[in-house]
Amino acid sequence: MRGERRKRDGRIEWRRWDPTKSKVAAALQRTKGGPSELLPQTGSTCLYLGASSGGTVSHIHDIVCGAGNHHGGQVVAVEISPRMMRDLAALAEGRNGLVPVLGDARCPEMVAPFIRGRADWIHQDLSIADQAETFVRMAVAFLAPGGVGLLSLKAASERASDGDDDSRFAKAERILGESELEVVERIDLAGLEEQHVVFRCALGAL
Repeated sequence: MRGERRKRDGRIEWRRWDPTKSKVAAALQRTKGGPSELLPQTGSTCLYLGASSGGTVSHIHDIVCGAGNHHGGQVVAVEISPRMMRDLAALAEGRNGLVPVLGDARCPEMVAPFIRGRADWIHQDLSIADQAETFVRMAVAFLAPGGVGLLSLKAASERASDGDDDSRFAKAERILGESELEVVERIDLAGLEEQHVVFRCALGAL
């Protein structure tokens, strides 16, 4: 991606993952558990809701698919903005296993034709109201039991809710907890991504 720092060690290239520009990277630094528990496994099926131009998506693809997709993974990246989709589609041209989808990430029917089965890992990063309700709907539709679900929640997108940022985060956590999902960890991103919390969730057996 443009502007990122890289380092080569023989045939291996290392890319800097900036935690001030990626909620997933920020969560890796702020989690109280093992950072690897937030990441997908190689060869897994992943769903990214709100992919933007693909900065974080590219790092997830590196993990899941590898060069030439020799791991056999799939990353379905959904984005509603045609401008962002141009960058995302260009990124996908050189990354086998990355599937860019132009559409509404709130709608399961937009995703279903493109994903090969239930997702082992889902990340939602949408600047919309009702972020928690949307995440529940999409996770119940697509997340595999035992998979990792990450909701990056922006307090600024929940201004219609009464109260301050803490009460908005608490409301979202309550919505998640009252659903089929289990909230495994609430990760505050203060200092890296202000007014953001990442909820790590899991889905019980179907």
